[in-house]
Amino acid sequence: METKTDLRLKGLEQAAEMACSWLTDIAQVQTEQLTVEEDKVGHGYTSWKGAIRGEYSAAERHWWFFCPVWHTGQAVKALVLAYQRFHNDKYLQAARIGAAFIYDKQIWDEMDPDFGLILAYEDYANQVNTSAVFEGLHGLMLLADLEQSEDSWHRIEKAAEFMMNRLFLPDKGVFLDLYDAKNRRIVSPSPFSTKNKIGGRPLLDDAIFLKLYQKTGRRDFLDVHLKVAHKLIEDQNPAGNWIDYTPCSATKGLFHPRHTYWWGFPFIDTFRELRDPIYLETAIASGEFCLKAMRRDGGWFRGLDTDFNTDSFGHATSGSACASILFLHLYEETGEQRWMSAAEKTLNYCMKMQLKETADPNLTGVILEKVLPPGGTDASPYKIRDLGTIFFITAAMKYLEVAKQLS
Repeated sequence: METKTDLRLKGLEQAAEMACSWLTDIAQVQTEQLTVEEDKVGHGYTSWKGAIRGEYSAAERHWWFFCPVWHTGQAVKALVLAYQRFHNDKYLQAARIGAAFIYDKQIWDEMDPDFGLILAYEDYANQVNTSAVFEGLHGLMLLADLEQSEDSWHRIEKAAEFMMNRLFLPDKGVFLDLYDAKNRRIVSPSPFSTKNKIGGRPLLDDAIFLKLYQKTGRRDFLDVHLKVAHKLIEDQNPAGNWIDYTPCSATKGLFHPRHTYWWGFPFIDTFRELRDPIYLETAIASGEFCLKAMRRDGGWFRGLDTDFNTDSFGHATSGSACASILFLHLYEETGEQRWMSAAEKTLNYCMKMQLKETADPNLTGVILEKVLPPGGTDASPYKIRDLGTIFFITAAMKYLEVAKQLS
């Protein structure tokens, strides 16, 4: 089947390298202690070197963090992929210190009952968010493979093992969401909404347990992955999405911009492993949802409702980038041009959101995440989140890989 690619590859490479420089030279903390950043949640970390500054107000020129563990983990993934493409040692070094930041937050005393747990705090101080642990691991896996580090793989395995043994409900196919690391207890009831108040969520983020099964051969990891996958297939609402679970909101009728990616994209890996068509059908349903959710130019908005209408503000460029990753993998599996065309549209949108000539040096190369309402002043309406840049790099590396295969 003849397929054409319409993006200028050189332009995409330049945009990706500029985005990588924003991550390594601007967004990554280079000191053990905080300097210009604010720890709003009160994570209480004693070492910050390697963490990615996740949030920035252009109006106030102020930095802060939102769950630095998983954001940094996704940055490690993007930087490893970029290093493999561009062979820039700066990217590899930044990935290494990012990984070191995460490992520093892991309880690594075998006598400690919480051995293996990564202290991935998100909304609440001292409360580990299960999805945040999972979303921080794939980048560590890629780096461990690159460096052929079995020690790193051992730490990753133990992190997942803790979550599986302490927070997974096998009879329900869901994970409990929060663990109070200070008091060593499950947080119950969870503040996150779930279908029928089941008490946990079917977290399949980055297919972590499937990847660990592929690495270790441990059947218990595969069993966890499949139980969660089957729960997700059962609970789709609508097809390809899961409005009954946080971070979507069934009561408000709103969809989160990256929910489809986190829970739908892993079905491609599941299909590749087991070849059961139901997994590919679920991934395609998620792709179809994304096609409806995108605006005409490839943009995405956080306030997306069940009628596929949106607010005028609250852009979520990371949603576009994540959709692009899903589209590219769907193209690889189906060969359908519509997925390639959709990926190019979303990547083009992301590139239009890149800030290249800036008066504020903190913004040079960043992919703008959202534009806020004016609020009655002429202050900059730009809200920066590292995720727009991180997922753009990941999507760009995948596009360049697919384009190379087609050339």
